[in-house]
Amino acid sequence: MSFAEQLSRLQAFLDADELHDEALDYVAAHGYLTALSICAEPVPEREWIDALFAEAPHYRSDEERADIENTLIQLKAHITRQLAADEEPEMPCDLDLGEEPDDSDLRGWCIGFMEGVFLRESIWFESAEEEVSELLLPIMVGSGLFDEQPEFAEIAQDPDLMDEMVEHIPEQLTALFLLCNAPDEKPVPNKSRPH
Repeated sequence: MSFAEQLSRLQAFLDADELHDEALDYVAAHGYLTALSICAEPVPEREWIDALFAEAPHYRSDEERADIENTLIQLKAHITRQLAADEEPEMPCDLDLGEEPDDSDLRGWCIGFMEGVFLRESIWFESAEEEVSELLLPIMVGSGLFDEQPEFAEIAQDPDLMDEMVEHIPEQLTALFLLCNAPDEKPVPNKSRPH
């Protein structure tokens, strides 16, 4: 089965109504995995998989569980490779909050990303709090999770400013990845990269 086929099966699984209300759908899961790919400290697979579903899904078989979990792990690795190659990651949704931001896929993606940040919040902000906060700003704005804070409420009142901010999310992700995984701080084994 191709990776594209695995992803469409994963998407059908995550977008199904049977999952727990707090489980992340496909687009939110993509945001979540992107945050995990950027985080300077790896989160154990079992921990992030369990957190993604909120409670264990009812799989039809052990084989289905293995397939879904393996595809999630592969998708995270795919996102990490894109970021490490200094490519803007492919977004699974339009960079647009639309007329009803709460109903937009982008809002879901941003919420998923922030869920990933919350798993290791202290790690995200320990070394470069100001830069990380600045780079996370468009995602925080897009998520709507902070709209009650005065500075975010102000931005939320300006749809043009919001649109302009969220358009920059892919390049911000690349910058965040480089900031959080800077080789000058942590020597990484030399991996051969495709030329």
